[in-house]
Amino acid sequence: MQIDLTTQFNSMLADKLTLTRKVEELQATYRDAKPFPHVVIDDLFAPPVLDALLAEMAGMSCDQWKRVDNDSRERTVRMKSATHLGTAGERFLTIAHSAGFLYLLSEITGIPQLLPDPYLLGSGYAQMWRGDYFSVHSDRNVAYDTGLVRRLAMIVFLNKSWLPEYHGKLELWNHAATKCEATIEPLFNKTVIFEVAHPNYHGVPVPLACPPSRSRQSFILYYHTVGKAGQPHVKPHTSLFAPRTHGTNRITLRQIGREIVPPFLVRALRKLVRQDGG
Repeated sequence: MQIDLTTQFNSMLADKLTLTRKVEELQATYRDAKPFPHVVIDDLFAPPVLDALLAEMAGMSCDQWKRVDNDSRERTVRMKSATHLGTAGERFLTIAHSAGFLYLLSEITGIPQLLPDPYLLGSGYAQMWRGDYFSVHSDRNVAYDTGLVRRLAMIVFLNKSWLPEYHGKLELWNHAATKCEATIEPLFNKTVIFEVAHPNYHGVPVPLACPPSRSRQSFILYYHTVGKAGQPHVKPHTSLFAPRTHGTNRITLRQIGREIVPPFLVRALRKLVRQDGG
């Protein structure tokens, strides 16, 4: 008797997560989703695992976080380094980076041979406070330090008792960046997996209106492949922001430079500046 995929993965990952929807259903949802491939899964991880993440975030010191304030396009707070993960974060990565979980992601998305990022470049713990936002954009497509191609983003939301009036929805926009076609509430144990590609526009463009004591909390992960089928030479780009259809239209020379100058040249210039200043 052949065991179906859902039963196989529930058995393989029994101590890590629970699939309450059939893998075939998740495959179809991801493939057919609009405006670009994505799937939202509720209650995927054991609540105690995520509760431990929240407790660990609460105990992190100010010098373990960095404020990202990007020319009026992004205002968020991110974990500085993967080395700041504690026991809870490391335990979560044993699930999210495990072979079984990578096979599950490949089954859902149809992308084979996915690789995790143990260095958590641009990922890990993330927070947004009252007034923070992230304008509509498509994600950076290459991990600059390794050269691997980003293929998937996964966001695990960690917000209990989060009210709609706090805002903070993840918005998915059409390819012309003229219309939001899907929204995802950032509720506790809600996981969204989506394809990283341009122009897969998404963001949190509405500034948060939560109480000053609250923040929108999540754990972000990226998954990669060595190259991309049909694209032998993937041209690296940083986050590409959509043409402004809301908010300020200010685009600075600094922003233009960041989007057209190759990342390796930016790093070299920064190194020269530090040497001259020293």
